Amino acid sequence: MSEAIAGLKPELLWRYFAEIARIPRPSRHEEKIAAYVLDAAKELGLPTAQDGCGNIVVKKPASPGRDKVRSICLQAHLDMICEKNADKRHDFLKDSIELVRKGAMLTANGTTLGADNGVGVATNLAIMADRSLVHGPLELLFTVDEETGLTGAKNLDPALLESRTLLNLDSEEEGALYVGCAGARDTVGRWQMAHESAPASGVALQLLVKGLKGGHSGLDIDRGGGNAIKMMNRAVLKLSGIGARLSSINGGNMRNAIPRECGALLFIPKERLDEAMALVRELNATFRAELSSVEPDLLFSMTEQGGTEKGRVLEPPLQQKLCLTISALPHGVLNMSAAIPGLVETSTNVAAIATTGNAIELVTSQRGSVASRLTEAGESVEAVFELGGATVETGGRYPGWRPNLDSPVLKLAKACYGSLYGKDAEVRAIHAGLECGIIGERIPGMDMLSFGPTVEGAHSPDERIHIETVARFWDFLLEILKSFE
Repeated sequence: MSEAIAGLKPELLWRYFAEIARIPRPSRHEEKIAAYVLDAAKELGLPTAQDGCGNIVVKKPASPGRDKVRSICLQAHLDMICEKNADKRHDFLKDSIELVRKGAMLTANGTTLGADNGVGVATNLAIMADRSLVHGPLELLFTVDEETGLTGAKNLDPALLESRTLLNLDSEEEGALYVGCAGARDTVGRWQMAHESAPASGVALQLLVKGLKGGHSGLDIDRGGGNAIKMMNRAVLKLSGIGARLSSINGGNMRNAIPRECGALLFIPKERLDEAMALVRELNATFRAELSSVEPDLLFSMTEQGGTEKGRVLEPPLQQKLCLTISALPHGVLNMSAAIPGLVETSTNVAAIATTGNAIELVTSQRGSVASRLTEAGESVEAVFELGGATVETGGRYPGWRPNLDSPVLKLAKACYGSLYGKDAEVRAIHAGLECGIIGERIPGMDMLSFGPTVEGAHSPDERIHIETVARFWDFLLEILKSFE
């Protein structure tokens, strides 16, 4: 057993969590974790089914005396976001997640923890294995590729499930019951590469923005943190005023994560090197002053690069179009909900930029709980790209989940939570993508609820789970299963 989970309760859930931390499970590479689930079910003598997309359902019969109860589905996704610090050597296709216990928190060593949604997967596995539990017929659903396109949910075979009540175990605040979520879409701009030789007298400089917290592009979008791509672009624009020529810019790697780091290679006229250094020091002080309360580890730096005498730079028109486009693109909260206080209604994330030999690609993502405003946000980003001369592609669309405050399972969950803890659970909608909206489209009439333990910093190496909330989440779930009729 991992020392990081020694003594934690419920022991069975934590044991499975530690076991799956050893199994690589990036999005679209879930074959190893899927095999683990299927093997576990076979060992326990539980029937399984798998659809053409790779989604798995494990069926567990009712406990004694509960066979007349309606079936209920518990759902979690198998994949995880794979983010690491720049100085961390880790291959997410091969290496285990190294669990680290820090007081009341469990985190990982320099990488994402995978609590999103490993805690849901571990919960389903623990329920499969624990024969002492009281419940009706259960369907344990494990979906694939939630993080990069929700393709598992989008292609779910409805024939897999008999249940018409679903508990999604993928929310991240204990004591909150989620009954709605945002829909989303991606908007991508692409410029064909136009290169020329770097100026003969140019000095190659590597710029780097790092140390930002990043985070989930829905849950953390209102935190006021920095966006490494937007910050780097400000620097490139400033340095362009003294003749800087851009060779490449790369930052972020996930459409649903706020970019924490961005690097750019520039060529500066040798005679203006001192000015460039002074500008970088000034920008570093400016960025730190702007974000001092939320980004204490921010660092903006510039170092001379050797071995780039024959480098290439973007042609001036392309450099200008690219930089002005990034400057004009919105990032952050666009609208707050008028119906639900404190809920972000619409947002956009400048997510990832990559320079290749053929093109520069900039990925953005929009979220919204009101379909018309989500469309407007995407169209605004499209317009900025088009004005900047980019070719535009859209995709990654998925629907939101409209709240049903008369949901039978919501009423049951509220009663169970109040009975267990002597206080009311909070009923909320979330500015993030949950599979509930898509599953509800695939299986009309599905009564759904989402909840989970408290996880912070999802989609970043700062991801951590509040240990004590896991036991509360577990007890709450078992109370629902025991009370469900």
